[in-house]
Amino acid sequence: MRAAVYSAFGPAADVLSVVELPTPEPGPGEVRVRLAASGVNPSDVKSRAVATRNAVYKRVIPHSDGAGTIDAVGDGVDKGRIGARVWVFNAQWKRADGTAAEYVCMPAEFAVALPSNVDFAVGACLGIPALTAWRAVTLNGGVARRTALVTGGAGGVGHYAIQMAKYEGARVFATVSSPEKAAIAREAGADATIDYRTEDVGARVRELTGGEGVDRVIELDIAGNAKSSLDALKPGGTLAVYGSNKPDFTLSFTPMIVKNVTAAFFIVYELSPAQRREGAAWVNSRLAMGQLKTRIAARFPLSEIAAAHLAVESGKAIGNVVLDV
Repeated sequence: MRAAVYSAFGPAADVLSVVELPTPEPGPGEVRVRLAASGVNPSDVKSRAVATRNAVYKRVIPHSDGAGTIDAVGDGVDKGRIGARVWVFNAQWKRADGTAAEYVCMPAEFAVALPSNVDFAVGACLGIPALTAWRAVTLNGGVARRTALVTGGAGGVGHYAIQMAKYEGARVFATVSSPEKAAIAREAGADATIDYRTEDVGARVRELTGGEGVDRVIELDIAGNAKSSLDALKPGGTLAVYGSNKPDFTLSFTPMIVKNVTAAFFIVYELSPAQRREGAAWVNSRLAMGQLKTRIAARFPLSEIAAAHLAVESGKAIGNVVLDV
């Protein structure tokens, strides 16, 4: 099979190559998916750029998310799954082989039926972004008929989170960094957008909420946004954190305790089996009804994986980046 690989860490063009590898066989409890598309997430790019969790492997096939068709199953897996269209996630989490290849073998639970009305390119965008957004929106009681601030509202997670929060009946605001991104966030359903580069986010949120603040902030960069996001929260609010652009950050004790803030941190890779099943079912129900839109910013063939990584790294791709395998 053709697969993209790297055996050293560094710039995409320097370390990524496309090679021929033996087609893998599924082990017990696994399915083999003939991939049609592979999603390129920021975490995939960061893992290739620096020696972090992937340093334990001699060779890595990158990417956690993808979509395709099950063409073989291992012992203990229902053979009736052969031929099923699926979206997959966690492919390269604590494993060397991800979805930037013609085939991937992985635990059957990480391959979820793809609704018939959804194409493979969209399916490849669901794993990390959609499940992260679902968890951020629904944890600790959710946002039904409440108010929420989505940071990075035009990004992959943020775009889904706006839609999901609106489906729950929330009033939703989003931070953005340009008029183009503001238009994308509003198209997703944001009631108002805030340009964090030119506006005081906390003050603007209080203005929009009659001085109260929001019930929840869905946070993509706690290191960069801790102060403004705490300013935006109302007393008793929840800070739902799924990302940080730096390993260390500071949360000020006094405003958090005075406001009785709940800080909830999570990583989508480590959701419990029950949470994964619930999240996948929620996502699929909305997809089947045509109520969850995916913004694909760019598509590349497998042979141009380095260019795909650069598109994500540059920040110029507003939306999801997909490899056509």
